[in-house]
Amino acid sequence: MKAKWFSTFLVLAMLLVALVPGVGAASPQQPFSAGAAQTYIVLYKTQSVSSDAAAVIAKAGGTLVYNYKAIGVVIASSSNDLFRSNLMRDKRVEGAAATTNFATHLDQEVATDEAASPLPDSAPASDTDSLSGLQWDMVQIHTPEAHAITGGSPSILVGDIDTGLDYTHPDLAANVDDANSVNCVSGVPVPGMVAANDDNGHGTHTAGTIAAAANGIGIVGVAPNVKIAGIKAGNADGFFFPEAVICSFMWAGSHHFNVTNNSYFADPWLFNCHNDAEQRAIWKAEQRAIRYAMSQGVVVVAAEGNFSDDLAHPTQDIISPDTGPGEVRTIHNNCVVIPVEISGVVGVTANGNLLLKSFYSSYGVGVTQVIAPGGDSILQRTAAAPNGRVLSTWPDSLFLVTCAAARRVVDPSGAKYCYQQGTSMASPHVAGVAALIMSQGTTSPGAVAAQINNTADSMDCPDTSIYAPFPSVANGAPQVCQGDLDYNSFNGHGQVNALNAVTFTP
Repeated sequence: MKAKWFSTFLVLAMLLVALVPGVGAASPQQPFSAGAAQTYIVLYKTQSVSSDAAAVIAKAGGTLVYNYKAIGVVIASSSNDLFRSNLMRDKRVEGAAATTNFATHLDQEVATDEAASPLPDSAPASDTDSLSGLQWDMVQIHTPEAHAITGGSPSILVGDIDTGLDYTHPDLAANVDDANSVNCVSGVPVPGMVAANDDNGHGTHTAGTIAAAANGIGIVGVAPNVKIAGIKAGNADGFFFPEAVICSFMWAGSHHFNVTNNSYFADPWLFNCHNDAEQRAIWKAEQRAIRYAMSQGVVVVAAEGNFSDDLAHPTQDIISPDTGPGEVRTIHNNCVVIPVEISGVVGVTANGNLLLKSFYSSYGVGVTQVIAPGGDSILQRTAAAPNGRVLSTWPDSLFLVTCAAARRVVDPSGAKYCYQQGTSMASPHVAGVAALIMSQGTTSPGAVAAQINNTADSMDCPDTSIYAPFPSVANGAPQVCQGDLDYNSFNGHGQVNALNAVTFTP
């Protein structure tokens, strides 16, 4: 997708990309046809991988890179143009799709504008850090009041599936879990917080909203006492590949994370259509990985995106894939956005300080669970939010490079912070609330999601005439809110409320 779309519409959505260098193997089934090395997602018909997978892939002209046996998915590499067709001769293989040439680039904004007893270590937290006065977003969802009850438990582990996080940041360092951090960019997990270091900035921002410590420095996150691990799925340029997303969810599930935040779009295509063989192979592989994580007790929270689009009524996709200007294609409800449209995922839209859905936020009946502060620099500037955006942590090394000058804030300690807006900023607020709920003893992902929904502040549909200048990026349709006070496409069950969530009794 062209960068101008991101700057014009302040789009922060991310799809996927691959970085694994491939080496072709000998003995392909068809004559070898040399091409550019590509990474492939190989989907087996059953949720298991054949014991001879490496040999089958080698015979087809490729190399097995990593084997996710638990979900029947293999990451492979090949420079043989006939690899996919060769591999599909194996009747056990349901699909195979190359990922290397497809992705959507995450651009930063341009400068133009089940109840249980509380855990014993679930202690209160303060909200008197040096920049707490700038956190209109936390006031709006009542985190200071919630922190008087709990700041979360260090027994709770949140995974931020993003561009990594700056483990040296003074507001994050104490809460970063080294052993559970990982770099998944290649599709092969490389453990450790150093490997998962943020070289973009986006991941550090979302991590701060979730778990910035109440330590007197800078800001306070929604759950300042919990542990957070960086799961690096995006590279310095903000590209995400399918193999990275699969690796991320498999890591979170197998390492028993409690929550993951997902402020991106997965897959080479914004909308992944079931009737396309290659899109279906990637979609099903990612779905299996997400469901695996959920089956292991992981609450999955995801942003809905910044295309001003009704995800429940898609008609056209103009931005996919990102190998050129995009292909204009007609789509229907058999085409889905991942991860937000996977059943069980908590979908989050964004609002601003006037409690209106942000001008850019996508939405949709059945997709939206709740709304949370993501910022709005055009419709919702207020005295409390003079630039409309959300403040959070930023890597020192990237401060002058990827944070626009007008958005920079430096704490007296020297720690760096940056203002951003997007559903990317809304989703981590909800992930943080999920962590607070789990700190109080609720453990089932379904029960946590229900508690988030049941304790949200109901919000009715607004007068949508204010969104007339901001039609859907995908098809130019006007933004239309469907539903009522109890549930609607813009706000879901309402604005997430941290205080209500931690005081809820069934």
